[in-house]
Amino acid sequence: MTKFVYAFSEGSKDQKDLLGGKGANLAEMANLGLPVPPGFIISTEACRAYLAEGREPDALAAEVAEHLAALEKTMGKALGQPDDPLLVSVRSGAKFSMPGMMETVLNIGLNDESVHGLAARAGDERFAYDSYRRLLTMFGKTVLGMEGHLFEDEMDARKAQRGSTSDLDLTAEDYRELVTTYQRLIKEHTGAEFPQDPREQLDLAVRAVFDSWNTERAVLYRRQERIPSDLGTAVSVVAMVFGNVGQDSGTGVAFTRDPASGAQGVYGDYLQNAQGEDVVAGIRNTVPLADLERIDKPAYDDLMRIMETLEGHYQDLCDIEFTVERGKLWMLQTRIGKRTAEAAFRIATQLVDQGLIDMDEAVRRVNGAQLAQLMFPRFDSDAERTLLATGMNASPGAAVGKAVFDSTTAVEWAERGHDVILVRRETNPDDLKGMVAAKGILTSRGGKTSHAAVVARGMGRTCVCGADALDVDVKNKRFTSLDGVRVEEGDVISIDGTTGEVFAGEVPVVDSLVVRHFEGDETAEGDELVLAVERVMAHADESRRLGVRANADTPEDAARARRFGAQGIGLCRTEHMFLGDRKALVEHLIIAESEQEQEEALSALLPLQRSDFIGILEAMDGLPVTIRLIDPPLHEFLPDYTDLSVQVAMEDDHDRRDSKHHKLLDAVRRLHEQNPMLGLRGVRLGIVIPGLFKMQARAILEATAERKKAGGDPQPEIMIPLVAAVQELELVKADIVQVAAAVEDETGVDLDFKVGTMIELPRAVMAAGEIAEAAEFFSFGTNDLTQMTWGFSRDDVEASFFGRYLEKGIFGVSPFETLDRDGVGQLVRIAVERGRATRPDLHLGVCGEHGGDPDSIHFFDDAGLDYVSCSPFRVPVARLEAGRATSIGELSDSA
Repeated sequence: MTKFVYAFSEGSKDQKDLLGGKGANLAEMANLGLPVPPGFIISTEACRAYLAEGREPDALAAEVAEHLAALEKTMGKALGQPDDPLLVSVRSGAKFSMPGMMETVLNIGLNDESVHGLAARAGDERFAYDSYRRLLTMFGKTVLGMEGHLFEDEMDARKAQRGSTSDLDLTAEDYRELVTTYQRLIKEHTGAEFPQDPREQLDLAVRAVFDSWNTERAVLYRRQERIPSDLGTAVSVVAMVFGNVGQDSGTGVAFTRDPASGAQGVYGDYLQNAQGEDVVAGIRNTVPLADLERIDKPAYDDLMRIMETLEGHYQDLCDIEFTVERGKLWMLQTRIGKRTAEAAFRIATQLVDQGLIDMDEAVRRVNGAQLAQLMFPRFDSDAERTLLATGMNASPGAAVGKAVFDSTTAVEWAERGHDVILVRRETNPDDLKGMVAAKGILTSRGGKTSHAAVVARGMGRTCVCGADALDVDVKNKRFTSLDGVRVEEGDVISIDGTTGEVFAGEVPVVDSLVVRHFEGDETAEGDELVLAVERVMAHADESRRLGVRANADTPEDAARARRFGAQGIGLCRTEHMFLGDRKALVEHLIIAESEQEQEEALSALLPLQRSDFIGILEAMDGLPVTIRLIDPPLHEFLPDYTDLSVQVAMEDDHDRRDSKHHKLLDAVRRLHEQNPMLGLRGVRLGIVIPGLFKMQARAILEATAERKKAGGDPQPEIMIPLVAAVQELELVKADIVQVAAAVEDETGVDLDFKVGTMIELPRAVMAAGEIAEAAEFFSFGTNDLTQMTWGFSRDDVEASFFGRYLEKGIFGVSPFETLDRDGVGQLVRIAVERGRATRPDLHLGVCGEHGGDPDSIHFFDDAGLDYVSCSPFRVPVARLEAGRATSIGELSDSA
């Protein structure tokens, strides 16, 4: 029989799949002997069963009753006991942290009777009714689905009556009346009374947490963070401890290092006389954690010792939630803390220097997405700037956009192509869509542990929090600085998540230090972050098995890719060399009416192509350069049919028949195809118009000869696209070999080159064994292979129905962004196996956009490819992820 409920003593930090991150770490802390309130955990298996069946598993109620009885025995009181009630929190906790996306209900067990018992035991009626109104608020929103503003409006009205903006100024009588008001609201909006039975409260809260797994915001967050949708959430049921008993109590969030910079020290927020949601919601501004030493030194000292214990135990930055109840410290949660990209690299190398981890682990602790963030531009410090305010530097980066004041507007404007900055007093989980759409997030309340800060760091979004010098008027969609500068919706602002500064207007940006370092700029050397990145990158390069090449079509791109660490070019697209002024020469080739005219057009193109290849081979001297012969349909080089028709119609009858426009129009009609991507392109062009591929081959080989004469070491690889049958490749290869012999005779230079093909058609995969007889290398064109396998036209489907596919869970992520392992990935494996069975030394690479995607790189490493190729800017990302793939693979093998 499946077990659904676990005591803390039965769990550990290694059971996140079963107990969720929160539950597993609560169990770990309890087993370390740290002060954790007693409780138990309902597993993710129970959630999955509930979601699958639409009801709780039959055995769950009895298991909860058994563990609740044990908890009551430990605490010496029963749930909701009238004279001395046991109260519990019910918290969600998935395997992966999803801050604020799912539900929590505190103070379960309070009712109209037990609130008097709580007041008597605490000696504080105000505290008891404050706790009761919190339960009613959370229960109403989370369990009963009521709008949160219904409760907030009543609270604001009550504070207004008191002439205050702080809930600390409300009295016991105020809270007693709010409880009555909230109960009335619940009856009016749900048709039922708030349940007085404590066990009913508990059961309903657990179901609400299960249901919150599939709320819109949770689904959106999982999609954003690529968290699988079938994991489910665990539920932690924990005895309540209270930070809202008085000024000798409080609640806080702590980090063992600064999650923004990685610096060691005391980081976090503390709020006296408050419960946890007050901190993360940002509705009251906190004090720095260091102030706790002055407020309650014994609790502070205990916290510092525990933080040191946890960081040493987890060997990583820890994010901690705690409560102080009348001087007694309680640990409510710990997890590996979300951090900025800058902090991730710094912390990884710091931990190596402290002897807590080795460099292999340091490489595993960072990732390509974080490195990409460090390569984003930053604000130019020399530019003129108008400072509006300075807040908390919650998540670094430079973000410029139009100020918007609600998530709906942020999404709408972003979809219209505008960059936006989402401005709020504080964010809540319902703002997630706007946070995803925005370039940056600005709040006037909250600290580094507020909802806005935590979520922004997790998404890599620039964020400034707690800019309390700004008066944010969400209703009228504007904010005002202390100097009286008013910013209306639509006005451009700039926010610096590294410094916390907020500027009026657009501030210019410059390359990041990391990019300058990769470019060889000596002024970037010696920076602490640059040194950390370089250490990690050096170890990744030493340990990786996969080579990393670049997709580059010009000498300038090739040179930059080499500076960024590329080990060659994996894709040089020759069709890009036919654009601009050269398009007219291609038009001449297409409308040629005789072999002589065709030869003349090709002869005009030859020296231009040769010059291109000389520059690229020189930039990549000593490294392989894979050059793909022309791939797109010829019609892409011709003018638009409608435009040509208009031009021809406007010509005189006498001139029309012999005009260039008329010939081009005939060519457009002749080359028109219903589905050109499946028509006359790639190798088919080389067979139908053999002179075209021969000209390109000659240009490549003549450039190779010239570079060798100049003392260079050119290493060209000629790639034939869209091959489906070995006979196609054999025909074109024979032409190339013939051209090579002629160039050798003409130049007196022995030429070394390879001929291979792109694997981008399902039939090529199945025939890979035969194709390998003629091919010296395969390069997987995963963009087309994905289109052909799924039957998708990328240009058509991404904007039309991919959003619905993602919403419905058909895709976890677009197959054009991350390789479809179960479909396209299996085709890659088949081609690798069959190709190498024929030619064991067959060189294998990938040049589609997946070559720069971190998750796909790990697949290609496991599949046995020799290299990946990506855009020059993503070369460092691919280098790092290739190193991580090796390290993670070795770790899995040893396990």
